[in-house]
Amino acid sequence: MSAPVLNAEDFTQALADLLPVGAIWSRDPDAMLMRLVAGLAAGANAAHQRAQDLLLRESAPSQTVELLPDWERAYGLPDTCAPDNQGLQERQAALLARIAALGGQSRAYFIAVAEALGYSITIEEFTPARAGVFSAGSPLYGEDWAHTWRVHAPSVTVTDFVAGASAAGEPLAAWGNDALECVLNRLRPAHTILQIAYRS
Repeated sequence: MSAPVLNAEDFTQALADLLPVGAIWSRDPDAMLMRLVAGLAAGANAAHQRAQDLLLRESAPSQTVELLPDWERAYGLPDTCAPDNQGLQERQAALLARIAALGGQSRAYFIAVAEALGYSITIEEFTPARAGVFSAGSPLYGEDWAHTWRVHAPSVTVTDFVAGASAAGEPLAAWGNDALECVLNRLRPAHTILQIAYRS
């Protein structure tokens, strides 16, 4: 996304071009009229720069800081899976996960949701033992295993403080998988059984 790059001189020229022509409408930069126009242009330029900052940075959920509370309110955050005491990176990740979590039941969907939260996972699915399909040495899974899926995740996920992406007062590191478990349990299809296996 790009916006026009304008400065105070551009606004001064634009305002001057709107003035009537004539002997009393001097375009001399030292004239009182043009100094007034330059003053008005400085305010218009400041408003333009502010709007450009909001457009380029705050409209992206992964970069928003100032408008993060508005984004969170629009997506129903914070919630039980994303409590109030999260750091800036964790709040942005929760927002991205909520945006990505608008629906789905595939492996790719749940992997994408976990990735948006900052977790790298794999998913394992199971098949109940069936005559004619079952072979010697295969696990004897019962009927419930048809609706069971197992998420393999790191035993500890660390969120490090990052200059420019974290806020003052946040810890240098935060770790845990509570958000992953909470979000996946909330999104899992109701008839399924979710297991989470942590690896070192």
